[in-house]
Amino acid sequence: MRRTELLQEIRKMRFEEAYERWNVGRLTQAEAAHLLGMCERSFRRYVVRYEAEGLDGLIDRRLEQVSQRRAPVDEVLAVTQRYRERHPGWNVRHFHSWYRRDGGQRSYSWVKQRLQESGLVAKGKAKGAHRKKRERMALPGMMLHQDGSRHEWVPGQVWDLIVTMDDATNEHYSMFLVPEEGTSSSFRGVAEVIRAKGLFCSFYSDRGSHYWVTPVAGGQVDKANPTQFGRALQHLGIEMIAAYSPEARGRSERAFATHQERLPKELAYAGIRDLAAANRYVMRKYRPAFNAEFAVPARETGSAFVPWIGGDLDDILCEQTDRTVGHDNCVRYENLFLQLPADRYRCHYVKARVRVHHYANGRLAVFHGPRRLADYNAEGKLLKPKVKRAA
Repeated sequence: MRRTELLQEIRKMRFEEAYERWNVGRLTQAEAAHLLGMCERSFRRYVVRYEAEGLDGLIDRRLEQVSQRRAPVDEVLAVTQRYRERHPGWNVRHFHSWYRRDGGQRSYSWVKQRLQESGLVAKGKAKGAHRKKRERMALPGMMLHQDGSRHEWVPGQVWDLIVTMDDATNEHYSMFLVPEEGTSSSFRGVAEVIRAKGLFCSFYSDRGSHYWVTPVAGGQVDKANPTQFGRALQHLGIEMIAAYSPEARGRSERAFATHQERLPKELAYAGIRDLAAANRYVMRKYRPAFNAEFAVPARETGSAFVPWIGGDLDDILCEQTDRTVGHDNCVRYENLFLQLPADRYRCHYVKARVRVHHYANGRLAVFHGPRRLADYNAEGKLLKPKVKRAA
């Protein structure tokens, strides 16, 4: 199933759920729109199309259309060149008034965006807003938090606790300890949630380098340049939201304050000193007890989770890197030489572009287009394919 088709089906399922709850008054238009990742105006348009045409009316007709209002490249170049040569340093409002006097037909917003895209005008700082405590989401699955914190109960041994929790209920869906927080641990947490619950709507996190690319330290994240993790969530149609302060992640920060106070004491009390035993304790005892004590009921009954129908989740929630096959029919990846085995399709893959998948468990695979060429263990040793026995 292609990604566009998958996202269309997910949109249909989510809309039916949101429409029914809005229709009976359980959700406001704002909450239903957030559940679908759109604005209220778009939700009202979807309602009209759904009531007139059914689910077929929800298909995005823009996918195969080219905007008739798109400005020609020559016009964009003429505007930016005029500003650069004749009006450098002018504010956009002043320049736009002169542009309209000379017969220009474009709006102020269009001119401002073109000048900002060309780097001729800097974007203004956002104005401050009144702050107030954000209410929890109405349904489980509308927003998930993920974060990590360091824990030390064995002297000299530090491990990171990775938690993925629901904003609506505070329930912890995934919790485990790893040597160090990173892309693999984030993939593992999300995969555990999707396999147990299904796809969720949005993902809230700090600006860690495995979540976001931040060109300037402490500045805005670059949403146009996703990380490996961001690329995977884009593929799944899950919105990523960046938090810009500890106060913005208040719920997860308070949960971690509790974990930092309780978990090391419990593990030390149980006499646990190794990672595997600690994870068994967390999964079987600590997480169930924490959820029983701190989870709260959602404001609305039901769930925003959508069943996963897209195929092999591991090949989406993994690091993907393009490589060129060498003259020895090997792929070089992180100081490993991945030898490609012989197959019936080609004599060799020398100079071919392939894609290396690095899974959360450390294993590797090489793909040529959609076809899987070989699997390897974490040391780069070729794994023999499993032969299915006849029933």
